[in-house]
Amino acid sequence: MWICMLAALALAQSPAAEDPAAAIEDQSLRELMKVRRVYVDRLGGGETAAQMRDMIMSSLQNARLFVLTENQEKADAILRGSGEDLVFTESYSSSDNLNARASFGTSKTTRQREYGSVGMGESESNHSTERRHEAVASVRLVNKDGDVIWSTTQESTGAKFRGASADVADKITKILREDFERARRQGKPAPPR
Repeated sequence: MWICMLAALALAQSPAAEDPAAAIEDQSLRELMKVRRVYVDRLGGGETAAQMRDMIMSSLQNARLFVLTENQEKADAILRGSGEDLVFTESYSSSDNLNARASFGTSKTTRQREYGSVGMGESESNHSTERRHEAVASVRLVNKDGDVIWSTTQESTGAKFRGASADVADKITKILREDFERARRQGKPAPPR
């Protein structure tokens, strides 16, 4: 009986019994803890992607999670993706109308004439334009083997004291910092320096 219980316990603790999604996440967190140097690749997207890359680099540098390098060969991982910062104008138009008409009349040739008329009408039209600013970026951290070890998509319409691109860069860094800290709390040992 003890042998059956030990076998069942060993089977329950085997990697095959583990949730596949949890195993992949665990592997990604282990890989994330190995990253020391990051190269931020050019972002795909519109003309504003280069500015967004610079903002992401600045935000990552300020977070001090990794050493940022301009030499892709020295990097443990590469941050790749795309970003767009759009400024556009939205127009809104609405129109409301209400009308009612009534007419009464009597006419006789001998001098009796009665006429009546009632009329109402209201018309309202509104048109407004609003200047909008929106940024979005989707990035991934890829290790030297080409495996994606981390990714996120963030968007923003701007924050109180910063523009949309800077807000997206800060959101990306915040999510990466949270995941890095989660990996650290799970006790994944960092490789020797």
